[in-house]
Amino acid sequence: MKKGILALGLLMATISCSEYQSLLKNEETAPKYTAAEELYTEGKEEDDNGKLRKALRLLEQIEPEYRGKPQGERLVYILGDTYYQLGDYYNAPFNFERFVQLYPNSQKVEEAEYKTAVSYYNRSPRFNLDQTDTRKAIEELQVYLNKYPEGEFVDSANDYATELRVKLEKKAYEIAKQYHKTRYYKAAIASFNNFIADYPGSPFREAAYYYRYDSAYQLAINSFEVLMQERLENAREFYNSYNKYYPEGEFTQDSEASKMEIDKRLENF
Repeated sequence: MKKGILALGLLMATISCSEYQSLLKNEETAPKYTAAEELYTEGKEEDDNGKLRKALRLLEQIEPEYRGKPQGERLVYILGDTYYQLGDYYNAPFNFERFVQLYPNSQKVEEAEYKTAVSYYNRSPRFNLDQTDTRKAIEELQVYLNKYPEGEFVDSANDYATELRVKLEKKAYEIAKQYHKTRYYKAAIASFNNFIADYPGSPFREAAYYYRYDSAYQLAINSFEVLMQERLENAREFYNSYNKYYPEGEFTQDSEASKMEIDKRLENF
């Protein structure tokens, strides 16, 4: 019995596939439009990439034929959304942007602009790689938030934008930290200065204050004597800045130990 049901299922799948191949070769657009709509809707509801890919092939064939026609608006949108559902975050924003340009008064414009931004969000790489797509995603998310302050997707757009900003902050922080690690202390101090100025609300801010101070401290104690006094005094100023904002911070114990060394050395001058 089970073998019979399985055989029937395989037969139906074969017929379905055969019909689909015939449909692809058919020159008439109307049946392709109907099939594309059904495959797109079912594929999206069932999270079935196979159906979505079938829909995509049909949509790519017929979309040019419906430009300027009433069905054109729907086709351009679902073409972009099919790419989006399939995780093609390069073709999806291209088609969503085209949709917004062609149909600026459509009820789907807000959703298209949001999904454009999310496509760039999904293209954002790890923090240690080039962040061009990250910046583009933040820009697109901010455009959406400015345009639709009460929009349907505001909460998730804010969450995505915050996540991406933290990623940029982490990249800038890690660059400065790498200078510290490799003992390029002057470059580290300059980078941490820029980081503190550029990212006032960053979760890496305390660490930036501390490693700026420690870079100045390391630079001072490894200097020629003729340069040491000035650099020790500069390091002490950075310690004061750290201690002012984080008197009971994560690095307080380490900073106080090196501060005692600074005071001791300065007494000799």
